[in-house]
Amino acid sequence: MNDYMNDYISLIQKNTLLHSLSIEEMCSYLRDGSFRICSHNKNNIVHFSGDVCLKLDIILSGKVIVERIDESGNLMTIAEFFSNEILGGNLLFSKNSHYPMTITAKQPTIILEIEKERLFTLLSYNHDFLKSYLEYVSDHAMILGDKINHDVNKTIRESIMSYLDDERKIQNSDHIKLNLTKKALAEKIGVQRTSLSRELAKMRNDYLILFDKNSITILKQ
Repeated sequence: MNDYMNDYISLIQKNTLLHSLSIEEMCSYLRDGSFRICSHNKNNIVHFSGDVCLKLDIILSGKVIVERIDESGNLMTIAEFFSNEILGGNLLFSKNSHYPMTITAKQPTIILEIEKERLFTLLSYNHDFLKSYLEYVSDHAMILGDKINHDVNKTIRESIMSYLDDERKIQNSDHIKLNLTKKALAEKIGVQRTSLSRELAKMRNDYLILFDKNSITILKQ
């Protein structure tokens, strides 16, 4: 096994979908090009809206986001994907196999691309792989659909409070330290920066929160 393969085999082995493959299979597929490692720098476009989905993407490390452009021309974050997740699983064998939204790397990201024919072969003979693939695609299609429908119907205030509730649980405090800029927070909850600032000011006036540049405090009701 050469140095190139050594660098990535351990990452591939950690992936839930690929755990049924042997090291020999992984190396063989990397050598013949049906498995291909792609590295993306922060803010690189992984797929443009309208691109044809030709391969299955498995995120080995990093983070990507699905974005769409609103009526005002602003980018809005629809979903986030991390290591051990896949892109294109619900598109690759579809009659309409175009990516509906732009996908961008939000941090340095390593992706394993699997050619369609190789994927079809794996699905045909490896039943453990088939089961994992169907479970993943089914579960995440439902989760993403629910998230989009839920977020579209949320008010800005509800989106802010949902984010704060999640962070309160993670940080175990009503005083939420912001690990991202207001611009990044606006993108995360899918609103414009000015709309976020306006709603935060209203929430402060309604005695729901206090905030500064680095934190937001949820007030007891």
